[in-house]
Amino acid sequence: MKIVLAYSGGLDTSVIVKWLKETYDAEIITFAADIGQEEELKGLGKKARKTGATRHHTLNLVEEFARDYIYPMIRANAIYENQYHLGTSIARPLIAKAQVAIALKENADTLAHGATGKGNDQCRFELSYMALAPQLRIISPWKMEEYRALFPGRAEMIAYCQKHAIPVEASLRKPYSMDRNLLHISYEAGILEDPWFDPTTPENKSMFKLSVSPEDAPDKPEYIELEFTQGDCTAVNGKKLTPGNVLKTLNKLGGKHGIGRVDLVENRFVGMKSRGVYETPGGTILMHAHKQIESLTLDREVEHLRDSLIPKYAELVYNGFWFAPEREALQALVDQSQKYVTGTVRLKLYKGNIITCGRKSEYSLYDMNIASMEGVASWYNQSDATGFIRLNGLRLRARHLAQSGPKV
Repeated sequence: MKIVLAYSGGLDTSVIVKWLKETYDAEIITFAADIGQEEELKGLGKKARKTGATRHHTLNLVEEFARDYIYPMIRANAIYENQYHLGTSIARPLIAKAQVAIALKENADTLAHGATGKGNDQCRFELSYMALAPQLRIISPWKMEEYRALFPGRAEMIAYCQKHAIPVEASLRKPYSMDRNLLHISYEAGILEDPWFDPTTPENKSMFKLSVSPEDAPDKPEYIELEFTQGDCTAVNGKKLTPGNVLKTLNKLGGKHGIGRVDLVENRFVGMKSRGVYETPGGTILMHAHKQIESLTLDREVEHLRDSLIPKYAELVYNGFWFAPEREALQALVDQSQKYVTGTVRLKLYKGNIITCGRKSEYSLYDMNIASMEGVASWYNQSDATGFIRLNGLRLRARHLAQSGPKV
C-alpha cells in the first residue's frame, strides 16, 4: 500500500504519519501545499521523514490559489452566513487537487487526510477526491474507532508527540488549532470552544498573528487605491501586481490597521454549530473594494440576480462542492457579470474600519446629470414617474378595493 497524506506538520497530521505507517505497514508520502503559510512550511520535509514518511513534496501553489480560487470567489462576493470569508474552505479543493496529482504521479493507491469526523474539512477533501480521482481509496483516521480510542483528545495527541520527539506548536497551556493560508488564519477548538471566551483581552490577544487589535492600530488613517479589471484586482496604489502579491500587500495593510477580524458561531455542514475566530485582513479589503466598483458598473438586475444566488455559491464552497457542476454553472454566470467591472476604488483604513472615499470607471453606469437634484437637463423626465408609480400601484389599489387592505 502506498499512501499520500495531506500534511501540514500540525498536531493532527504529525501524529497521523506515524500511526498510518505502523497501522498499515504502508509507504507514506507526505504532501504540503504552499498556499501562503510562510514560516509554517520550514522544515516540513525533514520533520515528515523523521516521523516515518518515505518522501515529502511541498508545492508552491500561492499564485494558483489566488488566481484560480480566491479571485473567482471574490468575483462572486461569496461570504458564508454573512460573516465568514471562506478562507479555509476555498483552500481545500486546491490542496486535494494537488494531492491527487501527486498520488497519480507516485502510483499511489490511497489518499489520507487529518480532518476530524466532526468538521467540514473531511467533506471538502473527500468530495474533491471523489470528483477528481474516484478510483483512489480514502483513509480518514478520525472516523475510525481504533484511532479515536488512542487519541480521545488533544492532550493525548500532544503527549504522543512529546513521547516521539515530534515538535508541534500546540500545547496544554494554549490548546487551540490554527490554519493559515494566503487569505486568512482560522483559530478553533480547545479554549475557543467556549463561545463566551474572549480572545481579544490583553492576556489572550497574542493568539492573533496577521493583525493588530483595532485599539492598537495607528491613530492616523491610511488611504489606498485598488484597480480592477473585469472583477479582478490588478494593482494597488498604482503598482501592477499578481493576484498573490495583491493579497500579500493587502494583508500587510489590513493587518496594520486591525482590519478583518471575525469571531462567529457558524453552522457546519455536518449539522453542529461551531465557534471560530478568523483573521482575513487582505480579503476583507478586497471584497469591500470589489463591491464598490460593482456598485458603479454592474447593471441592477444582473447584480440582484447574482446576489440572490450567492448564498448558494458560498454554501457550496463551504460544504466542499467546488468541483461540482452546480458551482461551475454559478461561476459561469458570475464571470459573465464581471465583463465591465473595471475601474478604481479609493479606501481609507482606520482602526478596523474600511471607509469608501471614491470610485471611478470608464464603464460607469452612474450618470451625474440623471442623478442630480439641481435641475440639470438630462434624458430622464421626472413626469414619467407618475405613470410608472400608477402602474406599479395598480394591484395595491385593486387589493384594497376588492379585499380590503392594511388597516389604518
